[in-house]
Amino acid sequence: MNLIDRIVQFHHDIRDIRRDIHAHPELRFQETRTSDLIAERLNTWGIPVTRGLGGTGVVGSIRRGTSSRAIGLRADIDALPMHEVNSFAHRSRHDGRMHACGHDGHTAMLLGAARFLADHQGFDGTVNLIFQPAEEGGAGAQRMIDDGLFERFPCDSVFGMHNWPGMAVGQFALREGPVMASSNEFTITVTGRGGHAALPHLSTDPVIVATHLVQALQSILTRNKKPIDTAVLSITKIQAGEAFNVIPDTATLCGTVRTFTLETLDLIESRMKAIVEQLPPAFGASGSLRFHRNYPPTVNHGPSTAFAREVLEDVVGKANVLDFEPTMGSEDFAYMLLAKPGCYFMIGNGDGGHREAGHGLGPCQLHNASYDFNDDLIPLGATAWVRLVERFLAA
Repeated sequence: MNLIDRIVQFHHDIRDIRRDIHAHPELRFQETRTSDLIAERLNTWGIPVTRGLGGTGVVGSIRRGTSSRAIGLRADIDALPMHEVNSFAHRSRHDGRMHACGHDGHTAMLLGAARFLADHQGFDGTVNLIFQPAEEGGAGAQRMIDDGLFERFPCDSVFGMHNWPGMAVGQFALREGPVMASSNEFTITVTGRGGHAALPHLSTDPVIVATHLVQALQSILTRNKKPIDTAVLSITKIQAGEAFNVIPDTATLCGTVRTFTLETLDLIESRMKAIVEQLPPAFGASGSLRFHRNYPPTVNHGPSTAFAREVLEDVVGKANVLDFEPTMGSEDFAYMLLAKPGCYFMIGNGDGGHREAGHGLGPCQLHNASYDFNDDLIPLGATAWVRLVERFLAA
């Protein structure tokens, strides 16, 4: 790996910041302490800071030379509503809150790059360091955009990086096109007519209708969607009734839909609405659908992805820059990629062997109570950010 020596020298300082953030996790739109820490560090390094975008977001800008070109680098800063089972020294001080997705590490890697770039003259243009709140279900990226992120801090391209457990330290992965799916949730209500379970002929059983809907909805994937278009439709919750001998009035089905394109999502939502409205009347019942779109698909732009791949290959070698297999998970960096060209890529977090004594017995996977970010990534991730800046804003 071609790490920047100066970043390696202050690695432990940035590591201590990362562990401090890990020990004091804050949930979406509540990241006040974290934002204070980020702003204080940036100010210490002489980087102009703007606060308040998206509520608790922080943007630092570094300008060199006379070029109008600009690049955006994004790190997410919020934690998850989870209880941490680790017992090492930097475990969460707050029960029910945990950095179980590595946002503390993403913040640290960008701070490491910021510290180096603050004293670095090797580029011509502007670097916008975007510390984004509320990635975990709060659409903080869209909130920052709505607050004028790209009007106040113009970016020709924007890049995001996420750690990936199971991929070796020293490796990156990326691909052109969809890398993460859209995230959507739905609630279906079936209304029948309740009554005594021993006299079903006098009732309209919504449970029977709900079971038919479960099967019918899957036909959208097998008979309406093109086979080459990837999508998931999962019923994750069915609720009906309270007693053994009572047919309830209503039944509720909840679940999620994931797609890699908005066109496929439009098709699924439309077909779901038709089935939910038209199938229950055949049984004498009625149905209604509430469909909520959370995050759109995360889609990498071709030229930006090719550019990032070249830079990362210079850092770790061509053999260590892998093709990323798309996942049906979601990411609100998608909103930034809808607004600007860019690329979202992964950095290997290892297999969990980095965790200190006192870690939980569970795997070191994202959203797992035994997770911990691998501090060995800090100089590598920071180096990657710096090299992206230098190449993008070549003097």
